[in-house]
Amino acid sequence: MTISRRGLFTGGAAAIGGAVAGGVAVAALSPDPTAPPIPSPATLVDYGQAIEPFYGNRQSGVETEAQAHGAFVAFTLLPGTDRGALARMMRLLSDDAARLTRGEAPLADTERELAVVPARLTVTFGFGPGLYQAAGLPSPVAPLPAFPQIDKLEERWSGGDLLIQICADDPITVAHAQRMLVKDSRPFATVRWVQRGFRRSAGMEPARQTQRNLLGQLDGTANPASGTPSFGTAVWRADHSTQLVVRRIRAELESWDLLGRTDKENAVGRTLGTGAPLTGVNELDEPDFTKLDATGFPVMPDFSHVTRARQTDDRLKIVRRPYNYDDAPAADGTADCGLVFASYQSDIVRQFIPIQQRLAEKDLLNEWITPIGSAVFEIPPGAPEGGWVGQQVLV
Repeated sequence: MTISRRGLFTGGAAAIGGAVAGGVAVAALSPDPTAPPIPSPATLVDYGQAIEPFYGNRQSGVETEAQAHGAFVAFTLLPGTDRGALARMMRLLSDDAARLTRGEAPLADTERELAVVPARLTVTFGFGPGLYQAAGLPSPVAPLPAFPQIDKLEERWSGGDLLIQICADDPITVAHAQRMLVKDSRPFATVRWVQRGFRRSAGMEPARQTQRNLLGQLDGTANPASGTPSFGTAVWRADHSTQLVVRRIRAELESWDLLGRTDKENAVGRTLGTGAPLTGVNELDEPDFTKLDATGFPVMPDFSHVTRARQTDDRLKIVRRPYNYDDAPAADGTADCGLVFASYQSDIVRQFIPIQQRLAEKDLLNEWITPIGSAVFEIPPGAPEGGWVGQQVLV
């Protein structure tokens, strides 16, 4: 039988609908033995209501399992912001942060409904050299030395007196927290720069899966695992403080795309598929720097990123907590993307700078990455319940 277009909307459609009702719909009521089970509501993860505590000996957002979205907001203090003003600012911002991380609106929040999804929100405060100067105190951090072989630093991504690192598994949560904290900082400081980044969304990969950067490589394989003695040795001081380096690193994807897979893996020192060192099979295999190939050359090139960054002493390691960024491409389609590279360590001079010097001298990956921003911050201890971050320094 031939069914006209008009017939589909009149009698023909009714006939077909009856067939569906009599056949397919009935079949749909019968369970398919090959279909995977539908998870019950009790097994679903409520990512939105997950809470990371704000108060504690150490600030959260350092050893916290990295969230999907991050914003790094740097401020320049207003003239005349002295130690007393800094204390008032940190009391206010700490109270905002404590409320937001609990899924509660700050006192002056006019969009309170945006605060009810904490999504593992963490707010981490960092003090730059200028803040200590304003407080009349010696600074425990100083700008990094120049690395002229690789650096093309831009003022718009560098420096800062105060840093607020805002991370959560939901971008609206991050945006709202940023808005509240920026609003309450206005009497004391102006925004110097904001760098936003992302990782895989919550639940997309197994917990503790090493993230990939936009070059396609696993990033952070050699990190000490959170909660282990090696992490504590690398990051935390006895007073529960630490230090942070933020480097904005542009990925030169247009030239990276021209490389073959083998050349990319030699530059990194790891296979792109598994992240294993070129002498291994699995991501966490230890590289063998003595192994030679058939021509007598090291399988792990001495110019590879893994070789140059290698550090076996826990006291001299760093912990990478980077976020990808991907801004609008140029009119000709040239990509503007890379890493907001966040490195935590107990002592920048002793740990970060020697590694960065080795990378600057001979890391072949420098051909395809360019540092365009740099800033350093002291991360003071956490706040006791009802207290505020920085009270050990500013009182």
